[in-house]
Amino acid sequence: MEASYNILVIDDDADMRDACYQTLAKHGHSVTLAKSGREALVLLEKWSFDLILLDLKLPGEDGLFVLAKIKDMDPEGIVVMISGYGSIETAVQAIKLGAFDFIAKPFTPDELLKLVDRVLRNRQLTIENLYLKQSLKQEARPTEIISKSPAMEKVKEMIAMVAPTESTVLLQGETGTGKGLVARKIHEMSKRRGHPFISVDCGSLVSTIFESELFGHVKGAYTGADKTQYGKFEIAQGGTLFFDEISNISLEIQAKLLKAVEEKSISKVGDHKVVKVDVRLISATNRDLQKAIAERLFREDLFFRLNVVSIHLPSLRERKEDIPLLVNHFLNRFSRREGKAIGDFSSNAMKALTEYHWPGNVRELENTVERLVVFARDRTITRQDLVYSNTVLSSVLMREPLCLEEMERLHIMKVLERMEGNKTHAARLLGIDRKTLRMKMKKYQIPKEFQR
Repeated sequence: MEASYNILVIDDDADMRDACYQTLAKHGHSVTLAKSGREALVLLEKWSFDLILLDLKLPGEDGLFVLAKIKDMDPEGIVVMISGYGSIETAVQAIKLGAFDFIAKPFTPDELLKLVDRVLRNRQLTIENLYLKQSLKQEARPTEIISKSPAMEKVKEMIAMVAPTESTVLLQGETGTGKGLVARKIHEMSKRRGHPFISVDCGSLVSTIFESELFGHVKGAYTGADKTQYGKFEIAQGGTLFFDEISNISLEIQAKLLKAVEEKSISKVGDHKVVKVDVRLISATNRDLQKAIAERLFREDLFFRLNVVSIHLPSLRERKEDIPLLVNHFLNRFSRREGKAIGDFSSNAMKALTEYHWPGNVRELENTVERLVVFARDRTITRQDLVYSNTVLSSVLMREPLCLEEMERLHIMKVLERMEGNKTHAARLLGIDRKTLRMKMKKYQIPKEFQR
């Protein structure tokens, strides 16, 4: 999907205006025309443009006057001067006054398109730098969906069907079910995959600056706004904007978000100009939005806008056959990261992982495996390692009846911990000799942190 930009052409020559319109519109750009500086300035009072093509010779106010006015209104605005024969020196002067570049008449459609492409690539680089900063703040996660369960295979089928479309998508499911992963997968399978994927964590942004984060702000919009800033809508231009836990946003922001979705345009905080935006929206929630609507905590009209296609993500309890696949996937990833040669989980350990109810779903499973890898001492992770992993799972396992050997291993570890790893003192307290203690420690694979 090629990027589409909003371009204003200011020229008193009707043929030139029409030629620019035909060339640019044919390549997907949104083009607005003005035949005089005065008409253009009226448009610029209301609308914001990605690029302005400005003729130097205009009736009334000339191009340099209009350029100065544009720069007063929007210091960041990108202006390219159109210069006729004999006005190159004036075009150079215009660049000194803030114009980005100039193009000399007569020019061919290809020359115009190449110039527009070069100028807007420069603008896009600025936005992409912001996108990279956004991406660095987000943990990189694999886009592969690990599953073989019927429940998740159905989800993957829905992703494949909806991804190529432009429909908004609402992802629903418990915390940790992988809504962010699915949103990114939809983006990567869409026509917008060559453009940014921007995630908005609706639960972590401070409500007072949420509007600025979404729509951007102009210099002086509020105390501390020392420069004009792009919001997430503009950073995601041409790509996908993902609202994670959208139920957390206030009713006031919901109203402004609804307006942006319906009109496909925004206004920066502190500015009344309209900026056209082209983004696909994907939202996610772990709450029942219908209930939130009944409680007047969520707008029904916004819900209908966001809920064009709804995908429910099953909990890990509903896809237990995926747990061994996920466990091995996370084990391989974290083992490589930590540089450890950990081969697998024992059958008892895998059974315990599969039978656990996982209230935190895939995210909790991932965190548990990571912790087990970090503290692993042997090639195989055992059920005992799960018991001593200091996780919610370990608390559950410790409440279960233990076999005699497990009870003995636990008792020895507690005594060693109490004796600060001194085997002589621990053996005496256990009522056995030091040699026997060493044999039991080897048998039960007691970690080194319990020894001295």
